[in-house]
Amino acid sequence: MPIYHTLGTIPRKRHVAFRTPTGELLHEHLMGNQGFQGQSSLLYHLRPPTALESVEPLKPIALQEAEPSTPRPRHLRTSALPTGGSPTLDRTPLLFNEDVALWSVRPDKQDDHFYRNGIADELVYVAEGEGELESPFGTLPIVAGDQLVLHRGVVHRYRLKSNVPARLLVVESRSYLRFPDRYRSELGQLLEGAPFSERDIKRPTKLVTRDAVGDHAVVVRQERALTRMVMAHHPCDVVGWDGYYYPWAFNIHDFEPITGTIHQPPPIHQVFQGDRHVVCNFCPRPYDFHPDAVPAPYNHSNVMTDEVLYYASSEFMSRKGIEFGSITLHPDGLPHGPQPGRYEASIGVPRTEELAVMIDAFRPLRVIREAAGVEDGDYLRSWVD
Repeated sequence: MPIYHTLGTIPRKRHVAFRTPTGELLHEHLMGNQGFQGQSSLLYHLRPPTALESVEPLKPIALQEAEPSTPRPRHLRTSALPTGGSPTLDRTPLLFNEDVALWSVRPDKQDDHFYRNGIADELVYVAEGEGELESPFGTLPIVAGDQLVLHRGVVHRYRLKSNVPARLLVVESRSYLRFPDRYRSELGQLLEGAPFSERDIKRPTKLVTRDAVGDHAVVVRQERALTRMVMAHHPCDVVGWDGYYYPWAFNIHDFEPITGTIHQPPPIHQVFQGDRHVVCNFCPRPYDFHPDAVPAPYNHSNVMTDEVLYYASSEFMSRKGIEFGSITLHPDGLPHGPQPGRYEASIGVPRTEELAVMIDAFRPLRVIREAAGVEDGDYLRSWVD
């Protein structure tokens, strides 16, 4: 996380005795990544965060690759996937490789349990929905367009409003998710040329200390299964914390697009990076303004990269036939570009209202069986005029 943050009450020095007003010793808890070398936070609990009552398997996770997995342009209509259920237990897997995995869910239930991803950071794009995220770090408000960054190991629970439809795209990242290096100074501050600033980062705003004993379930995502752990007290019993490791959000509508006289390459749209993937935001913006500019992208072969686009609206400059919630996959090295009619039609158009999230993976993505079931079989030939 790029910004130091603190909520609640903490002692002046770390690793010293810290007590409640009535004299009980609080339990210090360091949470961070990369051993003791990465980003971290220090939390102060009313009770030991190690107090487990029981652990039991909940359900297996089987990412079964569709057969045959031939490399071809694909269009997945996620609106045809099953809807409803839990925001954490009823996600439908779509694509995966050794570095990232994509899931879709349209929940209509509240979780009684908390959730912790034990193998990956999560980037959760809130295409639709409103509410808040509850965690030991405090309450994080959620609105449509938010890109929630939930670092590995952070216990959390969604509190989505039942009267507002919810649609989430979940991108699991095996590496630490962060802003691109080129946007930051050598000391970490976002530079003037970056398409966003620290003011755009949403952090937990209110710390509510839950002093409650009794069984509280935390579902943990592991490599091939979900496990149900029961704690002896509420996990959000934190009276204060500080550090750099906590859940946060960036809203796609706060992204400031970079434009030019002629078409700019996709890296100008980048917003996040992992070790072997990047994430870009395509937002409403003025088109290129050279008198002879062609705003639609030129044909390109992303050698060594699989390109995934999640369409958060039904408009996109170079595509036709997509809808809100569509996902397209263009595999490594296969030429792709505007569909017939879209290239010339973009000339002279002053702006676009498109909204999409792109994930570029540097290793081949495999299509999961559930995703293949909602594939648009005509997409492959949609460039044949």
